[in-house]
Amino acid sequence: MPDASHGPAPRQLDVAIVGGGLAGLYSIHRLRGMGLKVRAYEAGSGVGGTWFWNRYPGARCDVESLEYSYSFSNELQQEWKWPERYGTQPEILKYINHVADRFDLRRDVQLNTRIVSAHFDSKAGEWILKTDGGEEIRARYCVMAAGNLSTPRVPDFKGLQSFKGKWYHSGLWPHEGVDFTGLRVGVIGTGSSGVQMIPIIAQQAKHLTVFQRTANFSLPARNGPMEPERERSHKAEYPARRAAAADTPFAIAGHAKPTKSALDVSDDERNQSYEAKWQEGGSISYLYAYTDLLVNKQSNDTASEFVRNKIRSMVKDKRTGELLAPKDHPIGTKRLCLDTNYYETYNRPNVGLVDVRSDPIAQITEAGLRTEGGQTFELDAIVFATGFDAMTGALREIDVRTSDGAILRDHWEGGPLTYLGLMMSGFPNMFVVTGPGSPGVKTQMIASIEQHVDWIADCIGHMRKEGFSRIEPSPQAEMDWVHHVNKVADSTLYPLANSWYMGANIPGKPRVFMPYVGGFDRYKRHCDAVAAKGYEGFELSRQKVIA
Repeated sequence: MPDASHGPAPRQLDVAIVGGGLAGLYSIHRLRGMGLKVRAYEAGSGVGGTWFWNRYPGARCDVESLEYSYSFSNELQQEWKWPERYGTQPEILKYINHVADRFDLRRDVQLNTRIVSAHFDSKAGEWILKTDGGEEIRARYCVMAAGNLSTPRVPDFKGLQSFKGKWYHSGLWPHEGVDFTGLRVGVIGTGSSGVQMIPIIAQQAKHLTVFQRTANFSLPARNGPMEPERERSHKAEYPARRAAAADTPFAIAGHAKPTKSALDVSDDERNQSYEAKWQEGGSISYLYAYTDLLVNKQSNDTASEFVRNKIRSMVKDKRTGELLAPKDHPIGTKRLCLDTNYYETYNRPNVGLVDVRSDPIAQITEAGLRTEGGQTFELDAIVFATGFDAMTGALREIDVRTSDGAILRDHWEGGPLTYLGLMMSGFPNMFVVTGPGSPGVKTQMIASIEQHVDWIADCIGHMRKEGFSRIEPSPQAEMDWVHHVNKVADSTLYPLANSWYMGANIPGKPRVFMPYVGGFDRYKRHCDAVAAKGYEGFELSRQKVIA
């Protein structure tokens, strides 16, 4: 019997899963189906991950709902009805909860539980996880499904604590919502969340001031109610569409592959093509207009200037329009935003734009904020749409180490090192879903999640069948992969942008390009080939476990 004086005995699992979002839930379903004892630990009070936390006004997916959904169950994808072309946060969360109930996943999710440490005991061959409540969990395998955009970044502005009004972060939004009616509101940040919330807050607020450091490209979403015929034809071809999506760079089907360079056609033909894509809506379609928009600066300039001219034509005040037209990065090299009436919002008399690149915010005051140039703004509420410590933030918040002396924070000190974005050398039996070095954030995320979890499940199945107890990548395979990821990135225009792909939004974070931009199709073929060659680049062992 366990000694009561030392607290309850640790929970024993085959697989401990960190995170109860889309990746964590599919991990439960897939691994439990193999007869493994699994449990997911989720910091939130409900499942859903990024869609549980991000409840800001206008929160919506930028991938069409018929694509941004699970494919593992044809019955599920046939029966679920999406009301709009692009799912809103409430609708996506409703879908995730339906999946959790339909596949009885909740019984293996522990909510309101944050994992604070994960230590690998080399002698026992187990991961020992500790929760913020002091609970201990032991598991042969650990799956980190903590998400790429799950660590909100609140800027360390001087004086924030003195502000007499209320402040909010897009990723930590109050569940009861916020009413900005009659208030003077400041929104800091014009990335995806800012672009989505600004038009809605502008309709409520007495006055809205937007503080922009970097203008971002945004394209019209052309959202609307789901067209019955579009839904019927898509569902009739779902299996074929999913297979076709897996053979594309973004894991999204339905867009004709481009065949020409943007420089191979006349100005008129090119502008007609861009106009058609603009009217169609969506980001993938626009970037798919020509073969070389993400690799040839001259070609990209044509696509960038077309959108800049659209912005100039939509915004009545010329100075504001110029400020909103991005000039510091090629279109598509930062996450392309989708919007509904974003640029038109700046034509409202109650909306103002402040350029905090030329006049940075000096401090938050009791009554609002002040810039370095001495401008003062009286505000009743401040909204930080300042993003996340992306891709590595969630793992770096957990104390991950091994009894052999490996510490993940040290391992990643110069930037994240992984093999395939799935594992790190020196950290046996720990898998990461859509980690740095994988194409996750540059794809339809659920497709990447399913591909990763399926690969992890197959790997564990192989180990159990062959009697292996440990797997980890060799340091050489890891270094070769990181080199490959950077080489591919350097062959594109992506590194020209100071983006969260590079960690550029986090002070002091190493500037390393984190996603794999060679495409989902190319990446999947590589992962499949690695597995087919007996997990090439990985070290598998049948280590004797000391109880």
